This record gives sequence, C-alpha cells and structure tokens, in this order.
Amino acid sequence: MPSQIVTLMKPNIAWYVVVTALALSFMGVMVIGTVSPTLASDQSRWVVIALVGMVMCVLPHPKQLSVIAMPAMVITLALLVLLLLPGIPTWLVRPRNGARSWINLVFMDFQPAEMAKIVFVMALARYLRRRDSYRTLIGLLIPFLIMFIPVGLILKQPDLGSALLFPPALFAMLLAAGAKLRHLTALLSIGILAIVVNVAIIALDPPVISPNGRILPHPPATRWMHVLKPHQEARIAASISQFKGEKTYSRTTGYQQETAMMLSGAGGVLGMGDRSEVILRYNWLPERHNDMIFSIIVNRWGLVGGLVTMFLYLLLFYAFIVVAARSKDPFARLTTVGFAALLFTQATINVAVNIGLMPITGITLPFISYGGSSLLATFMMVGIVINFASRPPEMLARPSFEFDNREAIFQ
Repeated sequence: MPSQIVTLMKPNIAWYVVVTALALSFMGVMVIGTVSPTLASDQSRWVVIALVGMVMCVLPHPKQLSVIAMPAMVITLALLVLLLLPGIPTWLVRPRNGARSWINLVFMDFQPAEMAKIVFVMALARYLRRRDSYRTLIGLLIPFLIMFIPVGLILKQPDLGSALLFPPALFAMLLAAGAKLRHLTALLSIGILAIVVNVAIIALDPPVISPNGRILPHPPATRWMHVLKPHQEARIAASISQFKGEKTYSRTTGYQQETAMMLSGAGGVLGMGDRSEVILRYNWLPERHNDMIFSIIVNRWGLVGGLVTMFLYLLLFYAFIVVAARSKDPFARLTTVGFAALLFTQATINVAVNIGLMPITGITLPFISYGGSSLLATFMMVGIVINFASRPPEMLARPSFEFDNREAIFQ
C-alpha cells in the first residue's frame, strides 16, 4: 500500500482514469436530474457506493485478483443460473420488461450480468496469461467456451444488450495476447456474415405489427428462416424502415428511437438548457433515464454536450490502453484491455442507438445511465485498472507474450 501511494503521488495515468470517470458520473447525475430529481438523488447515492467499491478494488495485489478470478466466475455463473430457475419467488428475483435479470438484495437490485462482465475478463486473462495454445485455431475453443457459458445464460434472461459486450472483449484480449490475426479475422467474418444474413431475411420478410403494437407471427412457410426473437426482429425492421425514410413502425416499435432522434436534433448546437424539462414532459421517451439517456444529454447541452461526452469516453479508453501498454504483468495487461473493450463498445453502441445508426439493443451508457449495479460494476473496473497503474513495475510478474522464433502474429 505505501508503494502504491508513492506511485500515485507521481504523474500517473491513473489520475486520467479517475477524473474522467468522475466527470462522466457527475454529468450522469445532472442529466438524470433533468428527467427526475428523485432518480438523480438515488444516482448520487449509487455514486458514493460505487466509489467505495472502486477503492476496495484498488487495495488487493494483482496476484490476489488473479487467484480469485476463477472462483468469482463460478459464483457469478451460479447467480446467473439462479435467475433462470423455476419457482424462485418474485421477492428474490424481480422480472422487469419480461427479463429475469435482477436479484433483490433489499438495499439494491443486483444484476449478476454486470458482475459477469468483470469476472469474465479476469478469468479469461488468467487463462491466457502464460499460454500460447490460442495461437492455433483449435486452441481458441476454450477462450470461446469461457465466453459462451455466461453469454448463453444471459441470453436466456433474455438480455441481448449485455451479451453483445462479451465478443468484442474476447477478440481484443486474444489480439493483445498474441492470437493470429488471420484466425480472428476468419471468425469475425463468419459473425458478420451471420448478422448480414439475418438482417437480409428481416428486410425481405419483415414482422407485421398490429395497430395495438402486437407482433404477429410469421407465416409457417418462412418461419423457419427466422432465428431472432420477434421483438428483436421488430427493432431491426424499424431501423431499416427509418433508413428508408418510411414511417411504418413510427407509432409502434420505432417510436422510442424516433423520439430519441427528434430530441437529439431539437438540442441544436448548444442545447435547450433548462427548457429540456418542459420538452421531455410533452414528448414521452421510454427509458430516457437509462438506455436513451444520450439523447437527453444532446437535448439539454446540444451537439457540444454530445461531443464532450464522447471525448471523455475516448480519453478514458486512451488511459486504459496506456495502463495496459505499460503493464509488465500479463494478467494486468489483458484485464485492462478487456475492460477497455467492454466500456468502449458499450458507449459506442449506446450512442449509435440514440442517433439511429443501430437498432435498439437495451445497452446503458457507462457511468451516466441510471442504475446501481451498472455504476458499481464500471467503477470496480476503474478501481482494478487504478490498482494496476499504481503498482511499481518491479512488483509485478515477469514480462509476457514473448514469441521468439515463432510465426508472426499476422501469419
């Protein structure tokens, strides 16, 4: 601990991480206050709890974090299974919007999927830290298995938004660990092809929505082609319709995204300031304190506010990458890369959804969206990265990923 304090007293990239995370959280409390002063008060309380969690993650030695990674993964998987067990009382597992994703802890609703992101990255980093089996195509099976187990359980809730964040973290960590680029490119191409095929199927045979908003089933002749859930297909169809300039889904599935885009555009360059509260009162936007909060930022503070928000995320991402580059410990380096990929992907998808570049996926904006579990998880990531940045290099393990006399990474 004394050595950590000495290291932090010197110029250290860790302070970029702290300041950026606090700035984003302060912005979150302010913009949530535009939606609801009560929710802003709750969010302020979550910020304090999250900061305590961050400090707790700064204290353990990285070797201790590495040791507990696998047990923590097992415990988190058990909690994900608990959410899906039949007969669990509703006072313990609280369904929301049709998803069984939260466990009632009395003082907060805990979302195991948020913790799953952290322990997945740490467990994968522990597995990869001194192996080179993943430099073969067959050797990639175990890293993908480590990902598919929590992703499969999260998709069963269902929570597509959280599940989408795991593959980018996996690919980033494999690339940082030295996996061959041609293997990763081939796997990525297969994934992209699957997405393109599904989007094409939806475009050719879009879901039909009744006037009351009910999604009608596809005809038996084409039902076999559709692998996504009806509400997911409807969101993709609504985005396709918006790109075409049509209003087919504007009063049903596409209402939320179109309203978010309208509010973003109404903010102009400098935003509407306090008038945003009046605008929001007469333009109902579902999940405006959560998934769609970026549109509220732009409505209140305009294009300038949106650009400042994105700059803060880029600065945080840069700080994470610098910490990873300077780390000599393979576990620290890979964990930091995984966290950077998670947060950057999450922020990018949320912004893209709010401005109409992607279908709605149910992904929150890190540090800013309302929610105790999400805020605690993101600050725990920050605390772990600060932990790595505050350790003198000589206290860490030997350098890793030395592939002397082997094929180059790009082969």
